[in-house]
Amino acid sequence: MKTHTQLVILACLALGIVKNEAFSQQHNNDMDRFVSELMSRMTIDEKIGQLNLVTAGEAVTGSVVSTDVESKIKEGKIGGIFSMSTPQRIRAAQELAVNHSRLKIPIIFGMDVIHGYKTMFPIPLGLAASWDMELIQETARIAAMEASADGLNWTFSPMVDISRDARWGRISEGSGEDTYLGSRIAEAMVRGYQGDDLAAHNTLMACVKHFALYGAAEAGRDYNTTDMSLHRMYNEYLPPYKAAIDAGAGSVMTAFNDINGVPATANKWLMTDVLRNQWGFTGFVVTDYTAVNELIDHGLGDLQEVSALSLKAGVEMDMVGEGFLTTLKKSLDEGKVSAADIDRACRLVLEAKYKLGLFEDPFRYIDDNRAKEVILNAEHLAKARTAAGKSFVLLKNEGHVLPLKKQGTVALIGPLTNTGANMPGTWSVSADLENTPSLLEGMCDALGNQVKIVHHHGSNLLEDAAYQERATMFGRTIPRDERPEQEVIAEALAVAGQADVIIAALGESSEMSGESSSRTDISIPAVQQRLLAKLLETGKPVVLVLFTGRPLTLTWENEHVPAILNVWFGGTETGKAVADVLFGDVNPSGKLPATFPQHVGQVPLYYSHKNTGRPLADGQWFQKFRSNYLDVSNDPLYPFGYGLSYTTFAYGELTLSTTELQRDGKLQVSVDVANTGDYAGEEVVQLYIRDLAGSVTRPVKELKGFRKLHLAPGQSQQVTFDLTEEDLKFYNAELEYVAEPGEFAVFVGTNARDVQEKRFTLQ
Repeated sequence: MKTHTQLVILACLALGIVKNEAFSQQHNNDMDRFVSELMSRMTIDEKIGQLNLVTAGEAVTGSVVSTDVESKIKEGKIGGIFSMSTPQRIRAAQELAVNHSRLKIPIIFGMDVIHGYKTMFPIPLGLAASWDMELIQETARIAAMEASADGLNWTFSPMVDISRDARWGRISEGSGEDTYLGSRIAEAMVRGYQGDDLAAHNTLMACVKHFALYGAAEAGRDYNTTDMSLHRMYNEYLPPYKAAIDAGAGSVMTAFNDINGVPATANKWLMTDVLRNQWGFTGFVVTDYTAVNELIDHGLGDLQEVSALSLKAGVEMDMVGEGFLTTLKKSLDEGKVSAADIDRACRLVLEAKYKLGLFEDPFRYIDDNRAKEVILNAEHLAKARTAAGKSFVLLKNEGHVLPLKKQGTVALIGPLTNTGANMPGTWSVSADLENTPSLLEGMCDALGNQVKIVHHHGSNLLEDAAYQERATMFGRTIPRDERPEQEVIAEALAVAGQADVIIAALGESSEMSGESSSRTDISIPAVQQRLLAKLLETGKPVVLVLFTGRPLTLTWENEHVPAILNVWFGGTETGKAVADVLFGDVNPSGKLPATFPQHVGQVPLYYSHKNTGRPLADGQWFQKFRSNYLDVSNDPLYPFGYGLSYTTFAYGELTLSTTELQRDGKLQVSVDVANTGDYAGEEVVQLYIRDLAGSVTRPVKELKGFRKLHLAPGQSQQVTFDLTEEDLKFYNAELEYVAEPGEFAVFVGTNARDVQEKRFTLQ
């Protein structure tokens, strides 16, 4: 229950008598008094207990499961539990804490609610392809509504790591390669999870991760080291984390990697100097799974030493490893940590619980009736279907193969045809995999008796059985056909022979991307490519429906397959959404948030690269003594921001309101965009800039704005972007955030490659 004072203040707010700022200050004062009084009654063991985050093991997200949880709760040795999603178990654990521990301090309950709770939305890389911030925020809002009804109040999301290396499996969990787009998505996700009132019963505390630079791990290999200049850090990799912090994220998770020699979990410069002193973060920091213990293998000392290092660096909560629980008291006695270090960490954890309203009502997030109303309800499933359709990217549509007509017979062929468990994609730990419709089931449901669908698996997911087992963990099994490959393909071709059109459902399984799923070969598996080649030999129209959690090398497919629709992993309603797009009920509008290379040897490949002192001339493939390859051009297969539509869009001439931008002024960049095709459609108009002469080298293009338009056939609309000095700022060699005078180029177009250019000067 709220106090009388709080109720009076809330009533005054409704009448406009008390300003939000005053209420916020009063709330902070109340929180400070409450936490201070509570801590005055806590023993050192109870304070350290608040820093201990354990797992209940319901949803597998790591290799260690905590033990003896019940007795530790009673002893006040647990501050939080994650991967417990059964409401009855959450209630029972909370009852132990508030009824059987000495000080009755409630537990915070977390889970990896990454792209949906029970209603699964597209993987984050797919959601990023929508370029729709309102939609992305709404998916996070729905996830919070569902998860909180089952008793959760903390999510380990958003993952905002910039990644430009498609070999890294966790690129699927983030928003791609771009700083600006990633920052806008980070803000939207935090707002969606946390809402306007973190203590509301239907919100989740966000946890921005992985701080920091995890997406730049060397060789694209998970958990690997990161070595990066401060200049690149501040300009390209840190902004999305800061955007999430500025949006109010309540917690931050450390990264596994080391950063210029110091692992993130023990990096005081990162956790204290940057996060708190420079950015003003006031929430708490939690490690990733056993990250404190892993500092031993990093070479920083034994468990006691690394636990002390982490605490003093600015980490407040230890996930699973229990190094804090078992060593901090000894370190305090030996002077390796101070009482102030422990108090600081304990206070921040308790403040988070206060902000979540857990001290007022420890059970506010558990509501069986609300769970029945909101989880997987019709509205949420409809939004999942919409989100999936908006995430799909049409990569090729030669001869207008798509959209298909709702008539005749369609052959659905491929190992991803009938596996519902793989549709949600990686990091869908709370999904009901047994009851998720497969692509086949979803399409049949969406199309009814309008189209006859015949189907066959066509091939194994991977030729190597051991590799396939690694790629289908955590219940994502795809049965293997141990017959000779030629026999299986022949059977598939017989099925395809009955059809007018072939839909080839190929690509990765869901666990071929995600954590600990790095790949050196990022092509479609060879056994699937051979099936695809045989399907093309039939002479029938072939549509490749591509499942992937990362950019793939599709050079051969792009050359030979007439139509390619990248559907990522679309979530619960994948099958229906695929039918919507293939048969024209939804016009695809997704745009790539990450560059697709021609060859894995180009990786890392991204649009906002530096020019070098020997750039290759435009239109050239190879020139001796220039920055290029002997065997492949520098060009991507599909550039950042790329995506086709069933309609066509024409851009008018780009215009600038002035060619001289004053320091306190505004420059308007305008272009008319017209739908010149036969279908209503959405277009993402993208604005990029280039600083043509700076005190340090600058990227050839940087995204600085975008607009998503919906245009009917024949309709046009003027799009205007406002550029100010703020848009031109960057961190210089001294890490000063400045806009330097001089000439700039501004580009507007449909992707990072296909743009118009104008010039202006900052005075």
